[in-house]
Amino acid sequence: MVLAELGSKINHALRNMGTASVVDEQALDACLKEIATALIQADVNIKMVKQLRDNVKRQVQIEDLAAGLNKKRVIEKAVFSELCSMLDPSTEPYELKKGKSNVVMFVGLQGNGKTTTCTKYAYANKRKGYRPAMICADTFRAGAFDQLKQNCTKAGIPFYGSYTETDPAAIAQAGVDRFRQEKYDLIIVDTSGRHKQEDALFEEMREIEEAVQPDCIVFVIDGSVGQAAYDQALAFKKTVPVGAVIVTKLDGHAKGGGALSAVAATDSPIIYIGTGEHIDQFEHFEAKSFVSRLLGLGDWHGFMDKITDVIPEDQQPDLIEKLQGGTFTMRILYEQYANIMKMGPMSQVMSMIPGLGGDIIPKGADEASHERMKHFMTVMDSMTDAELDATDMKIFQEESRLRRIAMGSGRPAREVGSLMQEFKKMSMMWGKMKGLKGFSGKGGMSALTQRQNINQMTKMLPPGLLNQMGGAGALQNLMRQMESGGGFPGGFPGLG
Repeated sequence: MVLAELGSKINHALRNMGTASVVDEQALDACLKEIATALIQADVNIKMVKQLRDNVKRQVQIEDLAAGLNKKRVIEKAVFSELCSMLDPSTEPYELKKGKSNVVMFVGLQGNGKTTTCTKYAYANKRKGYRPAMICADTFRAGAFDQLKQNCTKAGIPFYGSYTETDPAAIAQAGVDRFRQEKYDLIIVDTSGRHKQEDALFEEMREIEEAVQPDCIVFVIDGSVGQAAYDQALAFKKTVPVGAVIVTKLDGHAKGGGALSAVAATDSPIIYIGTGEHIDQFEHFEAKSFVSRLLGLGDWHGFMDKITDVIPEDQQPDLIEKLQGGTFTMRILYEQYANIMKMGPMSQVMSMIPGLGGDIIPKGADEASHERMKHFMTVMDSMTDAELDATDMKIFQEESRLRRIAMGSGRPAREVGSLMQEFKKMSMMWGKMKGLKGFSGKGGMSALTQRQNINQMTKMLPPGLLNQMGGAGALQNLMRQMESGGGFPGGFPGLG
C-alpha cells in the first residue's frame, strides 16, 4: 500500500504503548515521539508534526482521565483524529452533476503526470456512468497531443486538439463548444506545464480559464516533491481558483507523506491519488479511509464500493442465483476472473480488508496474478459453449479435447492443465457457498449487522479473491476479531 512503511511505524508506536505496564504521561510522550519521528521521516513538515503532537496531548489530558477508562483506546482515537485533520482541509470539492456539461480544467508543472492523470480521471468517471471527453490545450510540449490521443484511444474516450492552432485558449474553447453540442457531461481540459513556475505558464492558465469558464480546476502535483508541494500548490491557487488536488506517483516514494499533508494545508481537498502507471492505479481519496488503511485497519466502505463497482446492482441477482444453484462452470470462472481484473491491483484491494493490508501480496505478484488470469481467459476463449457450460469435469478428461483447446488458444498444454486444477479448486469452494441466504441489495447494506455483512460479502466476492483471502472461514474469523476489537470513529476496528 501507499506509504505502508509510515503506517507500520505509527502502528508499532501505538502497539508499544499498549505493552506498557502503566499508560501514563511518560508512555504517551514515548509513543508520540516515535510517531513524530515516523512522520518526519516521511517528509511531513516539522511544524505540522509538532501541532499533531500538541493537539493529541491537549485532547487526551492523560492525568485527568477517569479511573477505569481505556487510556490506550483514547490515545489511539486522538492520533487517528489528528492524522485525519492533517490530511483533510474540511473543504468540499466540486461534485460532478448529471445532465450538464461539467468542465474540469487540469493544471500543474511539466513532468507531474498531468496528461496521464487526466486520462485516469476520465476513465474513473466513465466507469461511474459519465460520458467524458478530453481536450489537449497543451501547445508548449512537443508530442503532447499525440500522447493524449494515444491515452484516449486506449481508454475509449473521445478527444480534441490541433496540430496547427498555436493559441491554447482558442483550442480549449473550440473543444468545449464541440463537446457541449455533442452532450458530453464531463469535458476535461488538459493544459500545458513548465519545468518551473513562470509568468508565461500562469498567464496561459488565466487565458484558458477565462475562455472555458471551468466548473472546477484540478491541480496535479508529483508526490515525490514532498514539502515543496505546499509552495507549488499555493502559487497555482493564487493564479487560478484551484478547487481540488490530485497527488500522483505515490507508489514507493518516502516523501509522499509530505506532499499529502502539505497540499491539504492549502485548503484544496485531495480528491484522488495516483498509485502507479496503469489506468486503474488511481484511488479516490477520503482522509478517514486513507488513515484507516494506513494503520492497517482496512476500509470496509471502500471495499464494498469496489465490489459494487465491479458487480453492478442489476447484475447481482444473476450472480446470487448462480451461487445459490451451487453449480460451477467454466463460464462462471471466466466472469469472475474478469471481475477480479476490473478491481485493479490486488494489493490495493487487500489493504481495504482489516487485518490483512497490502503487504499480504508479495511485490510483483499483482502483475503475475493478472497475467496468469489473462492466460487462463485466453484458454477459455477457445472453448465451445458446451465446454464453458459443462457441469461435469469428465468432459475435460479427454486428451484430444485438451490438445485442441491448447492449440486453439496458443497456450501450452501445461497451462490448460493448470486451469483445470484451478477450476477444480474453485468448484469445491463454490459448492461450500451453496445455501447462503439471499443478498438484499446495495440499499439495505447499512442496516445489516456485521455478521450479515460477512455473509453478503461472501456472496459478492469473486471466488478467486475469496480464495486468496483464505476462504469464507477466514473472512468470518476476521469479523469475529472485529466484533471483539472495539472501534474507531466511523466504525473502524480498534488497534491491537
